[in-house]
Amino acid sequence: MMPTVLWWGRTERDYSRNRVVLNLFENLGWNISFFHPFSSQLGVLEAIIRRPQRPDLIWLPCFRHRDIHSAAIWAKKWNVPLILDPLISAYEKEVFERRKWLPDSRQAEKLRKWEANLFSSADVLVADTSAHAAFFHDRLLVSPENTRVLYVGAEAGLFEYLPPAQPGPPFELLFYGSFLELHGVDVIVEAAKRLNRPDVTWVLLGEGDMKEGIQAEVNRYPNIQFESWIPYTTLPDRIARAHILLGIFGPTVLTDLVIPNKIFQAMAVGRPVITSYSKAYTDSLEGQNTIGWVPSGDPQALADMAGAWLRNPEDLERRGSETRALFDRYFSPAQLQTALKEIIDQAITNHRRK
Repeated sequence: MMPTVLWWGRTERDYSRNRVVLNLFENLGWNISFFHPFSSQLGVLEAIIRRPQRPDLIWLPCFRHRDIHSAAIWAKKWNVPLILDPLISAYEKEVFERRKWLPDSRQAEKLRKWEANLFSSADVLVADTSAHAAFFHDRLLVSPENTRVLYVGAEAGLFEYLPPAQPGPPFELLFYGSFLELHGVDVIVEAAKRLNRPDVTWVLLGEGDMKEGIQAEVNRYPNIQFESWIPYTTLPDRIARAHILLGIFGPTVLTDLVIPNKIFQAMAVGRPVITSYSKAYTDSLEGQNTIGWVPSGDPQALADMAGAWLRNPEDLERRGSETRALFDRYFSPAQLQTALKEIIDQAITNHRRK
């Protein structure tokens, strides 16, 4: 009989991370059932009323800290392993990204302890990079034996290799995202000002709080263009039209912990990538000069890297093919499937030891 995983929480199944994980479970031969409580606070009671069938495993997907408590109670009641895939740390986000409190403040310590207690209920806590796993261990005191890495990856069947853009001008460098501080759009804009050539266009696609101010700042630079969000299913074709894809450049703590979706997606489509180097790559792409590594927060380094690549445009096709090869080596669906199987096996082993 096929084992069953219960997907627990008020979550968006269509979010890219969730779609990737759901597909991996299916490929590993798992049945998937869903429990989406109407209220996270009343999840325990709602499960008593609705009586979901006992699974072999509970998976709590990303961004659902509020559902961990009820999932942990029912995992204990059913005596089944619980795997948490938070993708973010509330403590890291509020204290280090938003700078809501100082790290040594009472409020920050209260949040840290709250999150550490939630994460301690997991048989395995999933991190998206080894650097994030180290953060969970060092800051939130999650045991290394209870932490495993599952890269975000890119959705198979959607983000596939596409033929390269024409090697001649005009050249296009594409960024897409939500204009967060993490993304370092201000760094990209400053680099575009310094590499201000009529045959090079810097395209910023997406929406976000910083967009309006940046647009007003650069309205006299015709080499910087803006595009609104497009349907997600058309994103691979939009990526394929660009000569170079831009990653993230903000000098933030999170930059050092994550590999953003856009990096995996651009690599899968087979486009050259320039991005900030961080600890998130130490167990995968470290030392791979196919990627254009630049220091975070350094617009001159970004302008210099882009200019150097565009002086030899005939190399862009080769860089794109090599980028796709790196994706297949480290982040392919087969690699992720192996990683998920190891996570499941470890969760079962850890649960039996309790």
